[in-house]
Amino acid sequence: MAHQNRKGGFTIVELLVVVSIIALLIALLLPAVQKGRDRALTSNSIANLKNLAAAAETYAGDWGERQFTAVPDDAGTVAGGDTNANCTNYVAQIACPPSQILGYDINGGLWAYWINCGGIGAGSCNNWGVFVPYTFTGGSRYGSFRIPNVKAFNAYVGERYYDKTFWAPKDTVLLNTVERFFQTAAEFTTVVENGAQVYEDSSYCWSPAAMWDASVLGKGLNNPNQFYNNPATLKAAHRSPPVTRCKHPTLKTRMIEHNWLQKTPDSPVNPNFAGGSTPWQFNHGFNSAPACLFFDGHIELVGCRKAQTSDERGGQLWSRNTPTAGTGYANNLGYDNFVNTAFHILTKEGIEGRDILGAEG
Repeated sequence: MAHQNRKGGFTIVELLVVVSIIALLIALLLPAVQKGRDRALTSNSIANLKNLAAAAETYAGDWGERQFTAVPDDAGTVAGGDTNANCTNYVAQIACPPSQILGYDINGGLWAYWINCGGIGAGSCNNWGVFVPYTFTGGSRYGSFRIPNVKAFNAYVGERYYDKTFWAPKDTVLLNTVERFFQTAAEFTTVVENGAQVYEDSSYCWSPAAMWDASVLGKGLNNPNQFYNNPATLKAAHRSPPVTRCKHPTLKTRMIEHNWLQKTPDSPVNPNFAGGSTPWQFNHGFNSAPACLFFDGHIELVGCRKAQTSDERGGQLWSRNTPTAGTGYANNLGYDNFVNTAFHILTKEGIEGRDILGAEG
C-alpha cells in the first residue's frame, strides 16, 4: 500500500511559537540579570571602600590616629580662614607649605598643585582650595575632601592617582575619562583634549566636616544656636582631629560615593552645572542612596530619604549657618524638589556629630 513521506522541518507556526517562548524568557530573565549586574557593581564599590578604610586606618596609625589632611596644622594662626589670603599670609609669616603632589607621569614629570613661595617653584596661592578641607566661601565648594587619591594618601593604597580602588564601577561619566589610565605604569597621567588637560577626581570623598576641627561646625562662639565658626577665628581650625574624637562611630560617615550612582536618573550628568559634563552629586536626588563608610568601619547604602528623616528627627544634623546658608552643598542644583540634605559634608560638630540616627537616637 502506497504512503506519502512528510519532509522534515518546522512549520511557520511552530517557529513563531518557539520565537515567542524565547522572547518571553528573555523578558523574564533580563531584569534579573540587570539586577544581578547592578548588585555586583555595588559590591565592587563597597569592596573599594573597605580597602580605603584599611588605608585610612594605616594612615591614622602613622599620624597620631588623625584624619587625613593636606593643610598645615598651624594655618589657623594666620588670617584668611579657607581663602587664598590664608595661604598668602602663611607663606609670608610662617613657611612655604608642601605642595599637593599627584605623582609622576609616564615621562617622569612630577605633577602637583604647586604653591609659589616667593619665586620658589611654579604655581600660586590660587591652589589653596585643594589644601583646605572645604571652601565655605566663594562658589567652588571644593577642597582636599574631594581628592583622596593625592600622593599623601594614595601611598597607603596603590601609590597611583589612578588606582582602580579610587573609582566606583558605576561612575561611568568619570570612567570614560580615566579608565584609559588604569593600566599605565605612571603614578599620575593626563591627556590633552580640545586644548585642555583632562583628569578627574576620585569617585569617593572624605567627610570635610570631619577633617576640620570639630569647633568649625560646632556651636557658634557668639551664638550657641548657630553651628559655624569662620576658620579664620579659630587657631586650631585646620588641625584635623583624631579618630578617637568621633562620639558616634556607627552614625558618622567617613567616606562616601560622591556622585549619584545608586538608583540613578536617565541622564548621568547634571545640566545645572556649567559645561554640561558634571555628574549628579549623591545629594541631588531623593532616591539616591550612596555607599557610605562609617567611622566604626561598617559600610551601608544611606538613602537621602533616610538622611533627611534623621535630620528632621534630630533637630537638624547638618549646619545651615555656613556661608552656603540654606543651599547646603549645592542643594539648589538637585534633580527634584524633594531632596534637601548636606549630610556628610556639613555635619554639625564635625567628627563629633551624626549623619543619621540609630538606636541611640
